[in-house]
Amino acid sequence: MLEIRKIRKNDNPQIASIIKEVLTEFGADPKTTMLGDPKANSMYEQYLEPNSIYYVAILDGEIVGGCGIKQLIEYDSSICELQRMYLLKKARGLKIGKKLIELSIEKAEEFNFKRIYLETISNMHSAQALYKKYSFEEISEYIGGTGHNGCDVKMLLHIK
Repeated sequence: MLEIRKIRKNDNPQIASIIKEVLTEFGADPKTTMLGDPKANSMYEQYLEPNSIYYVAILDGEIVGGCGIKQLIEYDSSICELQRMYLLKKARGLKIGKKLIELSIEKAEEFNFKRIYLETISNMHSAQALYKKYSFEEISEYIGGTGHNGCDVKMLLHIK
């Protein structure tokens, strides 16, 4: 059974572990991605700001991934970032990513954002295909100040 809910403080260790496992699986550079970012250990606290939310996906009682949105740092308030969308290998292909994206887009609209930006790694082909299904388009330039320039694919969705 699948449950998707807002992150809780006691979810921090599981989400940090998932982030590290998935990024290691895809060969991410710890110096330029979330793999080495200490914020991965305090995900609950990262989403306490207004107009931000992080969802965790729980499959048969186990946290198997998550996804969040929040205002893009160092940019205007009309754009948010789809952040830290990671699913364990065993949770892929079960439409969990689809549900997380749909919830995030709905919440971005509720928060009155006009666009959603994201960064990913070029060898995460399935993730990119999923984003494209929701009309995210690749763009050439980084926007905002994510600090994760190891994520070499940048995408943008216009929602309003």
